[in-house]
Amino acid sequence: MKLAVLDDYQQVAQKYADWGKLKGVEVTVFDKPLQDAKTQLAPFDIVCLMRERTAFPGTLVEALPNLKFISLTGARSPSLDTEACKARGIPVSHTRSAGGGTSTVELTWGLIIAGARGLAKGERNMRAGRWHEGMGPGFSLDKKRLGVLGLGNIGARVAGIGKAFGMECVAWSQNLTAEKAQAAGVAPVSKAELFETSDVITIHLVLGERTRGLVRKEDLSRMKRGAVLVNTSRGPIVVEPDLIDVLKQGRIHAALDVYEREPLPADHPLRQLQNVTLSPHLGYVHEDNYRIFYGDTVENVAAWMSGKPLRVINA
Repeated sequence: MKLAVLDDYQQVAQKYADWGKLKGVEVTVFDKPLQDAKTQLAPFDIVCLMRERTAFPGTLVEALPNLKFISLTGARSPSLDTEACKARGIPVSHTRSAGGGTSTVELTWGLIIAGARGLAKGERNMRAGRWHEGMGPGFSLDKKRLGVLGLGNIGARVAGIGKAFGMECVAWSQNLTAEKAQAAGVAPVSKAELFETSDVITIHLVLGERTRGLVRKEDLSRMKRGAVLVNTSRGPIVVEPDLIDVLKQGRIHAALDVYEREPLPADHPLRQLQNVTLSPHLGYVHEDNYRIFYGDTVENVAAWMSGKPLRVINA
């Protein structure tokens, strides 16, 4: 039995789980994005996916003759065609995760502060032997307006921390009700007002047909001069070429953890802009999560091999 662990970029999969429990299984770990998934994965019976890092559409499922089982870290992945797996009789088991979004909330606030105070530019200056050269003064968060796109579990927690910083918190989403906003202690506003009046805008929406491309040039152009846009949700929620065009005008700052294409290509325009703080999709990347992800993955494979698969999402 051959098993592939995909996209172990930080080379920790074998550290955080006991793959030796899987008797008679040959484990191969891929620590870089696949160049030819159909060819590279053709020999494998089992594939272990890390969230949305490698897209797994139906065409790929159908092209892998030996594929019999998939284990997915986290509870869902829009880039995995679970119905195509079901049609072929391939069960997909998911894993648990740590903290219910806590790590994304924490990273969001790291990026908000970095954007508001120019920490990325300051860090680059310090390494280059400079001091305040080329840096604006930044701004304090106290008494500023925080605009939250998406007031679910993560968005509501981000808003709560904003209030602790003394910020006025407003929110908008397609489904936001006055009752839900009141329960979170934020004011519901229109999408236009949120973009026009917020000093920091942070995105916390699930990527889907209604949210793909939801934030475009007409929204970004409404932002106040010096305002910060933070995205720790999913890159395609923002129309990337529109964001790049607005950033090139120098009016706003962006602090991003997610992108249209990941890993972000080395020659991507976002890497060249000085008014962008970039992180490599770290929202769910931390030791506690990885221990659960990989531990549950081994458990999922063992359970499937014994004929009693666990946590199946496409039964």
